[in-house]
Amino acid sequence: MYVEHLSLTDFRSYAQVDLKLGPGVTVLVGSNGIGKTNLMEALGYLATLSSHRVSSDGPLLRFGTERALVRARLVRGEQSTVLELEINAGRANRARINRSNPVRARDILGICQTVLFAPEDLALVKGDPSHRRRFLDELLVSLLPRHAATRSDYDRVLKQRNALLKSARTGKFTAGHEATLDVWDQHMARAGAELLHARLDLVERLRPHLARAYEQLTDASKPADAIYRSTLQNMMDDDGLPAGAGSGTTGADAAGSGSEGDDLRKLSVDQLTERYVAAFAAARPRERERGISLVGPHRDELELVLGQAPAKGYASHGETWSMCLSLRLASYYVMMDDSRAAGSAPILILDDVFAELDVQRRRKLAAIVSGAEQVLVTAAVDADIPEELAGRRVAVIPGGIDEQG
Repeated sequence: MYVEHLSLTDFRSYAQVDLKLGPGVTVLVGSNGIGKTNLMEALGYLATLSSHRVSSDGPLLRFGTERALVRARLVRGEQSTVLELEINAGRANRARINRSNPVRARDILGICQTVLFAPEDLALVKGDPSHRRRFLDELLVSLLPRHAATRSDYDRVLKQRNALLKSARTGKFTAGHEATLDVWDQHMARAGAELLHARLDLVERLRPHLARAYEQLTDASKPADAIYRSTLQNMMDDDGLPAGAGSGTTGADAAGSGSEGDDLRKLSVDQLTERYVAAFAAARPRERERGISLVGPHRDELELVLGQAPAKGYASHGETWSMCLSLRLASYYVMMDDSRAAGSAPILILDDVFAELDVQRRRKLAAIVSGAEQVLVTAAVDADIPEELAGRRVAVIPGGIDEQG
């Protein structure tokens, strides 16, 4: 897959910009703060409906405007598709596929697939668990767009459940609230079970690719791994729920290294739903006291491991960068596993990454990605780009593109 044309209207710093692209490597060169990342952010947003830089849509709109428009022509094999995404202030975003009638924004998920490397990726190792959960969920939705609804359903129920628990904390909890909470427990258990089941499967797919990618980028002196730690397993351990979990089981067992009775991956969505219902019941006294949901995928952790130690807090700066890059490469390899049709490989975006890396890591990363169908790179100066990424150069200038650059 590759982007043939990208057009932005009132997105970030651009009133209007058009960028012609093609397969192979394209390097966008321009001084810092001139708008290179805005172009890559728009393409990433088209793929995931989220930005790697901000958590809300407001900053994506050019200051003083009410909407932004991102339009891209994608080529997949012999097929060409035009995607349009309208980002609105204060109302739902809308999309069009091949200039058809407007559809929900999430209806375009899965059509454009990207893997975006950026300096912000350091948060995948150094940041709190929410960054790693977001990484998993965005990859999950890219692979299986139907899980966008799963995430939305879970977030909606979690919000309602937390509102009820907060009322209990303020002393306004009644018998009616208790009954309503029972209903929300059922809904949240089902949505949580579907999300957990999908995440556990995805982590098992990622693990061998993560180990491979880290070995490719380093001297392979330490193996890289990822362990999914579920609050559901923790509740079964701490409270002795009748769920078949033995005492002392760790979160690593939840990811698949424990005994058969402790392995959450071996459970169906229905079985996970039952366990969540039991875990919610056991946690309810503490949840009412604290006014927040303590069990569920929203509090799970993806622990990244180098050798015998967690990467967070123990990895050097170079090791941290290598782990971040390896996670993105692993997601690329997983997507490639699913790319059965010709021309279905995801687009690789490397946004100002090479400036952060030493010469050795630059060359290794460049050698790995150079053979992808389309690689889009941003850099402040040509000197940051390894020779392995020879390709078309485009100059980014204030407010637009210099096609002669």
